[in-house]
This record gives sequence, structure tokens and C-alpha cells, in this order.
Amino acid sequence: MKSILENRPELAYEVNQAAEVAGYLWQKGWAERNGGNITLNITEYVDDEIKALPAISEVKQIGKQLPYLKGCYFYCKGTQMRMRDLARWPMANGSIIRILDDCASYVIIADQPVMPTSELPSHLAVHNYLLEKGSPYRASLHTHPIELIAMTHNKKFLEKDVATNLLWSMIPETKAFCPRGLGIIPYELPSSVQLADATIEALNDYDVAMWEKHGVFAVDVDIMSAFDQVDVLNKSALIYIAAKNMGFEPDGMSQEQMKEMTVAFNLPK
Repeated sequence: MKSILENRPELAYEVNQAAEVAGYLWQKGWAERNGGNITLNITEYVDDEIKALPAISEVKQIGKQLPYLKGCYFYCKGTQMRMRDLARWPMANGSIIRILDDCASYVIIADQPVMPTSELPSHLAVHNYLLEKGSPYRASLHTHPIELIAMTHNKKFLEKDVATNLLWSMIPETKAFCPRGLGIIPYELPSSVQLADATIEALNDYDVAMWEKHGVFAVDVDIMSAFDQVDVLNKSALIYIAAKNMGFEPDGMSQEQMKEMTVAFNLPK
């Protein structure tokens, strides 16, 4: 069967980039079993032929109305699918969906009727929010970075911006490449409406939200950029933990040094 990616290099690039990121997540140990999710808003790459494709699934309900998603298309990791498999076969472990005109339901259109993740309503709610605010961000990533999750088992890192300032202070690149820091969301049941609502609220101020004792949710212009933000934050966590394992509390960059970084790189204050 012909893939929707054939003769569509821009769309293929986006999906293959998701596959590349999925491989990195597995290699880093951030995607055990079927852990983690990727959703991409691919609407800008949809042509008239794609718009005319018939559904290959029944109509599925999202569970809420998302008015800014009318007519949008998404690539979604499949439910119960493994990142290590998505890395090799992205269209066998994910699918492309079309949001219907009621903004409350969708159908799968390609390549196979692979049901999207059970967390799809939360991901779509975030994409609806991004479009509502006019954000250029089109990719969302949920994954389980080991060292960042470990830090959430210490109550002091759950206070507002404590973890952000610590992680920024470990290495200059962290503030440069994750300038909005790390939002903290107290524990909520995975896939719950409460967790989705808290994530959207956190994304007002952050591009990466940390779910206590669970994982992170990151958004950016593309999936590689979302991955990069998580990667630099977790590198800082690794540096902090390495220093602690050596038997000392790392000094970190001073507030003055971080202010200097903010000015030099024209970063948000």
C-alpha cells in the first residue's frame, strides 16, 4: 500500500524527525515499554489529495470540543506502541488523523488504523491552546527523563522555579536553550483532565512542564526542538547529581553570572 509520505518530502521529514527523536528517547532510557507520546500538528503540509482521503476508522470522540483544531491534521504515536518501534517504522506505530468540523471528534486517514495514544485528548487540548494564542509551536512531546523525575521526589524541587534556577546554574547552555525554564505540576493521575488542565496553565509561562514523579511535557516549533529542551535540562540534572555523588554540593553559576547570560543572549528575564 502506498504511504501518505510518498512524494511529500516536507511531511515525510516531519514524521521521520519524530522517528529519530523516538530512537533517542529509547536510547536514553526515557521510553520504557510504551512510555511517552509524540503529537505533531502537520496541517501546513496537507494538500488537496490528503484532504480528499477517506477515513479508515470509525469516528472517534475526543471527549471535549476544541474549536481551534477545526480542519487540523496530526501525526500521533499509537496507543501501546513502543518508541523503539516507532523509530524504525513510524507509520506502523503511529497514524495521521483529521479533526472533524464539530471540533469534538476525529478519524484516522493514514497509513493504517493505528489508534492514537490514550493521552490524545490532553495533547490535542494543548495544541488547541497553542493555536488559540497564536503560537508557532506545532510539536508536543511527553517522555520520562530519569534524572529530572528523580529530582521531583525531593519536595524542595517542587517549589516554584527552585529546580529551574538550579538547572540553569549548572551549565550556561541550559538557560540559553531552555530560557523559559521548567514548570512544576504537582502529582495528578496520568491521562486525567486535571493533569491536562494543569499542563496548559503551566505552558503560559514555560515550554517544558514537569509532572511530579511522572515525566515531562514539552512543546516547540518541531519535535527535535522540543526534545532538545528536555535534553539540556536533563544534562543539568546529571551534572548536579554527578557533583552530589562526588560528595559535594555544586556551587552553580551565581545570579550575577546568570543575569549576564540573560543580557548577552537576549533571553527572557
